[in-house]
Amino acid sequence: MSVSFAHSVDALGNWRSALESRVRELTRFLREHELLDQPNADLLESLRHRLAGEKLVVAFVAEFSRGKSELINAIFFADTGRRILPATPGRTTMCPVEIGYEADEPIGLSLLPIETRLQSQSLAELRHQPRAWTRTPLDMDDTEGLAEALTQVMQTRQVSIAAARDLGFWSDDAPDDNPPLDEQGRVEVPAWRHALINLPHPLLERGLVVLDTPGLNAIGAEPELTLGLLPSAHATVFVLGADTGVTKSDLAIWRDHLAAQGVSRYVVLNKIDTLADPLSSRAQTDAQIERQRVDVARTLQLPLARVYPLSAKQALAARVAGDAAGLALSRLPELEAALTERLLPARRHVLAQVGVDGIAQVELQVGRRLTDRRRQLAEQMLELRGLRGKNAAKVRIMLGRVDAESNEFEQCIARLQAMRAVHGRMLKDAMLDLASDRLREHVDEMQDGIRSSLLQLGAKKAFLTLCARLRERMTKSQARSTEIHAMLGASFEMLNTDFGFSLMIAPAPNLGRFTADLDLIERNYVQYLGLTQSLKLSQARFLEQFRRMLVSRLRVVFESASVELELWNKTASAQIDTQLRDRRRGFKRRREALERIRSAAGELELRLTELEAQDGQLQLLQHRVSELALAARTQADPQAAIAPPVTATPGRLIDAIDLLLDLEPVQARA
Repeated sequence: MSVSFAHSVDALGNWRSALESRVRELTRFLREHELLDQPNADLLESLRHRLAGEKLVVAFVAEFSRGKSELINAIFFADTGRRILPATPGRTTMCPVEIGYEADEPIGLSLLPIETRLQSQSLAELRHQPRAWTRTPLDMDDTEGLAEALTQVMQTRQVSIAAARDLGFWSDDAPDDNPPLDEQGRVEVPAWRHALINLPHPLLERGLVVLDTPGLNAIGAEPELTLGLLPSAHATVFVLGADTGVTKSDLAIWRDHLAAQGVSRYVVLNKIDTLADPLSSRAQTDAQIERQRVDVARTLQLPLARVYPLSAKQALAARVAGDAAGLALSRLPELEAALTERLLPARRHVLAQVGVDGIAQVELQVGRRLTDRRRQLAEQMLELRGLRGKNAAKVRIMLGRVDAESNEFEQCIARLQAMRAVHGRMLKDAMLDLASDRLREHVDEMQDGIRSSLLQLGAKKAFLTLCARLRERMTKSQARSTEIHAMLGASFEMLNTDFGFSLMIAPAPNLGRFTADLDLIERNYVQYLGLTQSLKLSQARFLEQFRRMLVSRLRVVFESASVELELWNKTASAQIDTQLRDRRRGFKRRREALERIRSAAGELELRLTELEAQDGQLQLLQHRVSELALAARTQADPQAAIAPPVTATPGRLIDAIDLLLDLEPVQARA
């Protein structure tokens, strides 16, 4: 196992587990003390699931025979003492392979037959259909049997040219890229469309997903790999051969599938051991490697620092043998260090920010709720202390005051109903812009536009029109959420002033990241549609598969935006029900206390003692909530301990209420 990258992935997994545990502890405490309303419970549960289920996807891309599978073995699976993925001369991985771990799925290899490409269902849809896959159990204690079972990803079959054309492995428009024919005039194609390997490996259990992709012919034949899996990877490692440099097919993969993917790209110049020459000195060999490295960087128009020469074969052998000197000679640690320094901190920062923001929001709302309860207790204590030495008539007056205040408070119901009606209409309009039905309508319009264009050459224009409409819908939804925020903010301020609520409004959700997701989809699809692949859209089956795949990706974006917007609205409006319930309960308890005092003189001091005890309990709750929230925020980001959320801390709440109680003798004298 790698001393740098693998251990750093493990450390990231430990951090996520610790933060998830803190969130679970905070959730449990709030629920046990009836301080957790449903929206905040949903928020914390969503955060916990994201921490527990967050995946770190690293994709390895290469043409055949570049040593890609050997590199994966060296980085991730050397601790098994042997090769796990097949890595032999010639073609090995014939279909895309995802290696990960899901605890609720059986350990094994799942293979999707290549014939499923003839269906209209997308790969994303087929993932949820177990019957479509061929499954092979894997025994983790039998490394020989494990490696043997995984050789199934190498399986191929011979088909006619017509069948190869239907499957996407033969193009009449690009004959130079077609595979060779055998003696019977048949074409060799992969037996499987996709492979899923579910292994309980320590790194995979921490959320790592390794994506092993086949060569150019297979990548181009599987649009979901090009448009979905590769762009969604957090890092892409492009493997070249040091002995060949950048070949024509290598350059085609880079330009067509990787060039637009940004800063997450790493290029490996593998097999530097093949450049060693007994007749050349070590310095001469190193100089040759450096020249090759410079040439690769220039050809791919990539910074030289992103090109890593290494020998995966030497690295795997050194790791298995425990040879530190051999590992250093392989140069693999340099790539691992780069992945560790550039990739992992970015993923941790994203999760930390989500954690800090979510926990701070819950802490703020719970704190305000406890503040409101303590304020009501302070008012009751102030009121009851004023009854000391008073007669029954005074108690009757206080009962009348409680009834009057309760009736006055209930007058807010009409305003609340009006506000909720307006809020409901505004939210409905905002959600309509994100609805799946509208999304399908726009995609269907794009499909009709493609069908009506000559030879489907208008596919790119139709797709760009679709993207513009979808961005417009996301922008409208953002504008409507801003309007909702302004309306709720004004309404909350009025309710706080006129009826003594302590409502707060969190910032409106930022849907900009979903617009960025749409931009990414547009870039990848436009690049894809610019290839000769766009001619395939003349085939009804391919066009339908393209539409379903596109809808599947877009639905994830719009449904995520819809869920975030709806949860924000629920969280904002749920405060009203919570505080309304707490206030009514407070009036009821005040009246019951006064009734008891009127019937028994000794009840006054007893009730004051009860209220003081309740206030003490609330103080303890405030302290404990703050401690748990601070521990969770600090776990997410140590800087969160330096800059706590802007809210009333337990200490300041106590000071404010004590000041209110200290004014009681002055009010009594007045």
